[in-house]
Amino acid sequence: MDRIKEKMNQLRLEAEESSSKVEELQAKVKALEQDNLAKEQEITSLSHRNSVLESEVEKLETQVKDLKSSATEGQAHGTQNEALTRRLQLLEEEAEEADRTLREANEKLRQTDVKAGHFERKVQALEQDRDQWEQKYEEMAKKHATVQKELEDFQNEISTI
Repeated sequence: MDRIKEKMNQLRLEAEESSSKVEELQAKVKALEQDNLAKEQEITSLSHRNSVLESEVEKLETQVKDLKSSATEGQAHGTQNEALTRRLQLLEEEAEEADRTLREANEKLRQTDVKAGHFERKVQALEQDRDQWEQKYEEMAKKHATVQKELEDFQNEISTI
């Protein structure tokens, strides 16, 4: 009986040991389950983050394509802008040349107007001189006619004498 008691004590001790081991293992299982749950949540979170990042990558790739096409368009616009700038510069040079030519023509026209005014005054002066000479000629023609008549009268008188 002592042996049985001893065996029972021994079995109790083993049962207590097993019970404490079970509790310990249950605590480990619980901790592992919590750790597993935390890792599953982290996996879910990382999966969600991964999908968000993938959608952002797609959005950024689309944006990169758009920016590349915009850059290409910008380069085309830059080339067109350069061509238009060169054309504008040529047109400005042509406008300056036309302006210079116009100024020269205006100066020549002004000089021509001045000369025309000068010649008009000369013409007027010459017309006045002509009118004076015509008047003198008419006066001299009258005097000549008068003198001629007087001479004829005088000759007629002399011939009658």
